[in-house]
Amino acid sequence: MQAYEIEQQLASIKETLIAMGGIFDVESLNTQLMELEAQMSREGFWDDQQAATRISQQASDLKARIEEARQAEQSAEDLANLWELLRGEQIVEGQPEWEEFESELSRAASAIERLEIESLLDGEHDSQAALVTIHAGAGGVDSCDWAEMLYRMYAMWGQSQGYKLAVTDERRGDVAGVQTVTFRLAGRFAYGYLKVESGVHRLVRISPFDKNKKRHTSFAAVDVIPELPENFDVEISEDEIRMDVYRASGAGGQHVNKTSSAVRLTHIPTGIIVTCQNERSQLQNREVALRQLKSRLVSLMEQEHKERIEDLRGVQSEIAWGSQIRNYFLHPYQLVKDLRSGYETANAQRVLDGELTPIMWSCLRHLRQQRGE
Repeated sequence: MQAYEIEQQLASIKETLIAMGGIFDVESLNTQLMELEAQMSREGFWDDQQAATRISQQASDLKARIEEARQAEQSAEDLANLWELLRGEQIVEGQPEWEEFESELSRAASAIERLEIESLLDGEHDSQAALVTIHAGAGGVDSCDWAEMLYRMYAMWGQSQGYKLAVTDERRGDVAGVQTVTFRLAGRFAYGYLKVESGVHRLVRISPFDKNKKRHTSFAAVDVIPELPENFDVEISEDEIRMDVYRASGAGGQHVNKTSSAVRLTHIPTGIIVTCQNERSQLQNREVALRQLKSRLVSLMEQEHKERIEDLRGVQSEIAWGSQIRNYFLHPYQLVKDLRSGYETANAQRVLDGELTPIMWSCLRHLRQQRGE
């Protein structure tokens, strides 16, 4: 990296910190934290457990953001001072001190970029775990295989982020892959990142299941909702729920196919169906399924509210735009292109191996632009 490139990157870091404004305003963040801590110190604070937990989490998130903001500002200041020192001592490209500075600059730039992106994750549920369901589309075995490829992609991405993954339901394809799979990814801003993955994903490749080696197009739908906290109160009358039990299938340990431990819950008023079969007992499966059902009901209510607002505003949406969000080409060339943000990369295999963060960042920036921020 030449001197002018280093100076450009230092200037870019400084501009980013300035542009972030209130996100990096430690004084303002401290004021917000003090207000929350004042509420937490009041007598009877824990009488309302749901509100108390929410406020405590907000305080914890603010503390983390304050520390990150301080570290980012300090890192930028230290790098600027160190650069002036290197230039004053006439250190040039290729010397150990120069290379060490380049490494520090790269790490700082990546950390600040991540902090910038996470400042966009300010939605009510962005900090929650994500419940992801992948459905194979029309296309038989190829679509089932594609659905499993997507599951592997998200699992590998989650692993790279240090997230915890748990499969709650899975229906295998007749020949290969999965017809549907539901899993939970828990970690910092899991839902905030994964929410941009909701939609239809299209794959074009030479089918490994076609003896004539013809090119096939496969579709799979990805659905992402936030998992609500266990103490989140959503009232569901027992007479609104129908529970069916059946024997679990697929991977699941010693209880598979021996007892009717798998649970299917149907919310009669809305027709929402959730299933869970991977816990050890019917009771545990029911508890997990009920939490998923509550999460889906809240997500449905929020979506209906959003659609009512859009109707009032006269917003028109193209059905095609919302139904297909990303293309993955493996033949006749390699390309992954997100149809919303315009992000594309020729290294499709790296994306399928879990390198999703750059695409997600581009989608989050696109959402910010759509909101006019």
